[in-house]
Amino acid sequence: MDRIDVMRLFIRVADTGNFSKAARAAGISQPTASKTVASLEARLGAQLLRRSSRGLTLTDAGQSFYEGAVEIVEKVDNVESRVGRGEASPSGVVRVALSPAFGRMQIIPHMTQFLAQYPEVRVEFIVAQRYINLIEEGVDVAIRIGPLTDSTLIARRIGSTQYATVASPMYLERAGMPHALDDLADHDCIALMSRDAPRTWPFLGPEGPVEHVPQGPVRSNDAEYVRAAVIAGLGIGHNAGWLYSRDIDEGRLVPILEEFRPATFPINAVWPGSRRLPGKTRVFIEFLAALFAADPLLAIR
Repeated sequence: MDRIDVMRLFIRVADTGNFSKAARAAGISQPTASKTVASLEARLGAQLLRRSSRGLTLTDAGQSFYEGAVEIVEKVDNVESRVGRGEASPSGVVRVALSPAFGRMQIIPHMTQFLAQYPEVRVEFIVAQRYINLIEEGVDVAIRIGPLTDSTLIARRIGSTQYATVASPMYLERAGMPHALDDLADHDCIALMSRDAPRTWPFLGPEGPVEHVPQGPVRSNDAEYVRAAVIAGLGIGHNAGWLYSRDIDEGRLVPILEEFRPATFPINAVWPGSRRLPGKTRVFIEFLAALFAADPLLAIR
């Protein structure tokens, strides 16, 4: 590793308080990360980290080195970012956190175009239904759908989407068409689970926002399983419109209760507030923003 890479590794170790997580983010082994920091301490002639059973903490010398390293790395990243806008291509690994269905359906199909445009960039997807800690997991940017709650993150809105309530023709022939929100109580509703509880279905009723708790014979913590269950005629689904758009266009699903559709909700790219965006991350966000802007289902509105 050159000195800048060693600084990047030390910053990740300090941010996470853990050699294993920092090593995973850097794409090296835990012993290599530990030896690299030990060699840094030997070269500087100072102990930078206190090691204990509770984890790693910075010494006074470590805090001073950390602050200087962050400043230097940010300057290097800023120079690379400026150059990346015109004179050279960004490079390196971008670690992206996102949900399974959205990544597979809306991002992966377009990665050939991105990689052709930025051949020196590599993308590592960290897929999870839950929101993960970006610093602890060494994530550069996360794609989050819906309202944001973490005020420590910097966010850029790159798109939006809206809900769709759908059912298969087979289900509607068997169970009938619901015409009012109260009718949902008499229907099988396929719930998307979150932390062992079904996510409520937001609607906009005649008197304002309404939430329905879905009840039915099938439920899942994976959006694509919910989609498959709805297509199979097991019940009604209520999720982001992009999940069902192709099925609606091809006649597998029928939109229902459209007059009660709630307001759109945002799609954001978020990253830790303590970090300046390097060129590799910036161009990935810019690519997604342009991609979503060209898609009527995902464009900001």
